[in-house]
Amino acid sequence: MSENPNGPKPPSILTEIVQSKRREVARDRLRMPLEELEAQAAEAPPVRDFRAALDGRGAISLIAEVKKASPSVKVIREDFEPVAIARAYQDHGAACMSVLTDVPYFQGHLSYLARIRAATAIPLLRKDFLIDEYQVVEARVAGADAILLIAEILDDATMAALLERARGLGMAALVEFHDPANLPRVLAAGADLIGVNNRDLHTFTTDLERTMRVRDQIPDDVLLVSESGIHSHAQVAQLEKAGVHAILVGESLMRSPDVGLAVERLMGLAPETAS
Repeated sequence: MSENPNGPKPPSILTEIVQSKRREVARDRLRMPLEELEAQAAEAPPVRDFRAALDGRGAISLIAEVKKASPSVKVIREDFEPVAIARAYQDHGAACMSVLTDVPYFQGHLSYLARIRAATAIPLLRKDFLIDEYQVVEARVAGADAILLIAEILDDATMAALLERARGLGMAALVEFHDPANLPRVLAAGADLIGVNNRDLHTFTTDLERTMRVRDQIPDDVLLVSESGIHSHAQVAQLEKAGVHAILVGESLMRSPDVGLAVERLMGLAPETAS
């Protein structure tokens, strides 16, 4: 029996992930109440200035991502050692790092962030699907200096509240969007660090021109980060010329046998090979 083409469509992967997060947060709140988590956050290591690390360097900055897998391509790196990867990123020129903490879809873990925090000195972003203040406090407990907020999964009130919660804990918030229609919402929330995700989180297709098309709509006092689909120095140079302040890159670095060399090649510090 064939599917009815006019029937209800299956939920996108983004919708599925958000539903999973709601269950995860509800479970975690039962395991440890927010009040106890807040007490732990008060004892967390001092916050390092994530936004400042991306600003005023005179050239485009790199947020290098520690990422084992993704829903679209499954396992990206089999020999995954998060601390060793993070140290290589730091030693070869990354300004900041992004650490995937989602377990079921990206094979990440919050403990990776805590371990990397203990072993490196540059600012860290918790990369996850944050929908609740509980996750923001969790990030601070683990040693995060910044969090990611995704406009496509947050209403206006929640986006503004999570941004304010992060700042109240001393953290920065990278507020990303994919659909340009969400840019006014992101600005209205008070974001001063904005990411354009070149990857459609519903279909996982990428288009680097998404960043270029909205560049002129970003105020001068806002730092702009281009995310996803960046794998060559030529692309980085193109974004830098357009006035993009930073890039967030994970998959192309994680696929390289030598992630340190991959960082140098991406940023133009070492020649790219023909292969």
